[in-house]
Amino acid sequence: MSSSGLPTLTSRQVAEVDALAQERYGISVGWLMEAAGWQVARFCRGRTAVVCGVGNNAGDGLAAARHLHRWGRLASVSCVDAGRLRGAAAMERDALGKLGVEILDGLRLDRAQVIVDALFGTGLSRRPEGRFAAWIEAINDSPAQVIAVDVPSGLDADTGVAYAPTVRAHTTVTLGLLKPGLLTKEGPRVAGDVWIADIGVPFEAYAAVGIEVPPGLFAEQDRLRLVTAGK
Repeated sequence: MSSSGLPTLTSRQVAEVDALAQERYGISVGWLMEAAGWQVARFCRGRTAVVCGVGNNAGDGLAAARHLHRWGRLASVSCVDAGRLRGAAAMERDALGKLGVEILDGLRLDRAQVIVDALFGTGLSRRPEGRFAAWIEAINDSPAQVIAVDVPSGLDADTGVAYAPTVRAHTTVTLGLLKPGLLTKEGPRVAGDVWIADIGVPFEAYAAVGIEVPPGLFAEQDRLRLVTAGK
């Protein structure tokens, strides 16, 4: 699908839509996280290492890890600081723990054919530092296929600036609607193939922040491949 005419969602609008979905339309952040994890897991065709940060993007990755565990495709789960997870993301962490899945505080990518990048989501506005930066560099050094959740970690979702370092993804599964940064500056270079995945956000929530979504956007398929010049 061409990006022409498709709406995009800024980082500020992501937060607004999440709040509206829950407070006005009764669709919890946890439900959306579950749907996001399911969509991401479906792209993982091989033994998968899931690499998580400390926010809701990490929760999406942990939800994906639970499905991958059920399907026998989970190689490892690493989290920068699992103790900092809150809300729905913490619930995803606890659910994995009840299944006996260890969440490592060190990065483990060995033997993984696929890496799920769930370090940063749409809220990043400066260069990654510390363990975040080290883990991004390790992901880029791996021969595994990299699937980014929403946007590649290190990419500014609004401006398309790729901070140093930024994950170089083979595939980006962007959730709900496109993010502007995937279409401009370094975004297309680091995002790889971009897929737009339906996670059940009410179109009324988008309309409430001034975004018109074509009513039949996901009528035929629940995930759409973005086709841009040169692809």
